[in-house]
Amino acid sequence: MNLTVTSSPHIRGKDTIQRTMLDVILALLPALAASTIMLGARYLAVAVVSMAAAILAEWIFCWILKKPNTVRDGSAAVTGLLLSLTLPATVPYWMCALGAVFAIVVVKGFFGGLGQNIFNPALAARAFLLLLFPAALVRYAAPGQNLSLLGTVDVIVSATPLHHMQMPTLPDQSILEMLLGNSNSSLNEALLLLGGIYLVWRKVISVRIPAAYLGSLALLTFVFHKGDDPLAWMLYSLLSGGVILGAIFMATDYATSPVTPHGQILYGIGCGILTVVFRYVGLYPEGVTYAILLMNAVVWLLERVTPPVRFGEEKGDAA
Repeated sequence: MNLTVTSSPHIRGKDTIQRTMLDVILALLPALAASTIMLGARYLAVAVVSMAAAILAEWIFCWILKKPNTVRDGSAAVTGLLLSLTLPATVPYWMCALGAVFAIVVVKGFFGGLGQNIFNPALAARAFLLLLFPAALVRYAAPGQNLSLLGTVDVIVSATPLHHMQMPTLPDQSILEMLLGNSNSSLNEALLLLGGIYLVWRKVISVRIPAAYLGSLALLTFVFHKGDDPLAWMLYSLLSGGVILGAIFMATDYATSPVTPHGQILYGIGCGILTVVFRYVGLYPEGVTYAILLMNAVVWLLERVTPPVRFGEEKGDAA
């Protein structure tokens, strides 16, 4: 009998990076379409510009460094799309393009490329833009406005639900309107949840991180509620400020989240706790961005304190 000795992996699956990235894009398309219907073609244009800038930045970066071109894996397109969903539709096109280039070149490329970046590229780019252009990133249009596709955008800007909750008062919108994205700065949360279910069904993500994130945030906002209705305060907290988008599509990024099951749970809980802390005591009402980025920085520690049981050993055995 002839034995062929090769390096691992010895068992190969059908999943590829391209297939995974395509699944993420498919999961996000319904929410993108709903927001486009709500705010007009400019919302879609912002997404297209962001994705195009990310793809072009990846191609040029690989060409300059004479590295294999990784545009076809789809990760740059996903980064551009996720970034656009964190930005208001009123943002100038050049600004979202700048953020996409920063995400690809600085956050991902400088750290070695896909799988080696420490921070989530889309969220790091949003934090970068918020630092440089804070006024532009809080200029949300009210639902139903048909934004100009070209030129300067003139909109009626009103307070977002999170700004109401900082006062603290409950938003003017109903829970159903929040769920369907009929409010300033809010995506269609119902469609994002359906997208998350699709990703879990496709085994692209595990339910651990989203469940731990949303569960810890729900518990804390229910216990430490503001106002007379703890249940309403909890629901509005879950449906505002990009929590659903962050928990399902940002915090679950393979490169910047733990690989160990217990580490994923602790990571999700940490994201939920920090989100509440930033919302209650921070300068900006939205805390998802910085909560996930800070937890990205301690992923290595979570993996060290939650090692998996080695094959052939039982829990509690000495290493």
